[in-house]
Amino acid sequence: MTEPQENQTTRRRAPGMSPERRREMIIQTAIPLIAEYGAAVTTAKIARAAGIGEGTIFRVFADKEELLQACMAEALSPEHAVRELDAIDVSQPLPDRLAEAAEALQAHMSRMGAIAGSLGHRGGKHPGTVRGVGRDESTTRIRAALVELLEPDKAALRRPPEQIAALFFGLLFIQPRTEDEPDLTTQELVEVFLHGALSGDAK
Repeated sequence: MTEPQENQTTRRRAPGMSPERRREMIIQTAIPLIAEYGAAVTTAKIARAAGIGEGTIFRVFADKEELLQACMAEALSPEHAVRELDAIDVSQPLPDRLAEAAEALQAHMSRMGAIAGSLGHRGGKHPGTVRGVGRDESTTRIRAALVELLEPDKAALRRPPEQIAALFFGLLFIQPRTEDEPDLTTQELVEVFLHGALSGDAK
């Protein structure tokens, strides 16, 4: 009598979740743990955090390496960043739009860096795709979302929105950092991008 009751309890804890949904749930649980512990994180720790048995992980992932690769691919996926860019109010002034975009993209890059650093870059290779998105498509989608933010001011831009978007995206990746100066705020970064390095008093 006890065994069936335990089985029923187990079924109530994890009702009818599809393998794809379960994969996504495990990945989202694992990412912050990987950022904290790196590749040394155990599947037992991930399972406890997800509230599932360790064996459940291996019903949707062949092994731990496949799980780590899936987490790296998810961290590189642009979907969350694109959603945030799409949600920016285009009725705002251009500097405000770009400052919000910079914050969203810096958070995206920070997440990528944390996972890539924790996993030792896994040989420096792109780990594959998430829902069909690879590195090139990721960049293309983010740039396209930036173009949409620039479109309302197209007539005031020196170059086509596509080129301005590529320049802005590149600036976020290569923003220089120095030990004796604080990082630029997103507002300062946007101001330099839109108006150049000279102050308003310069002649």
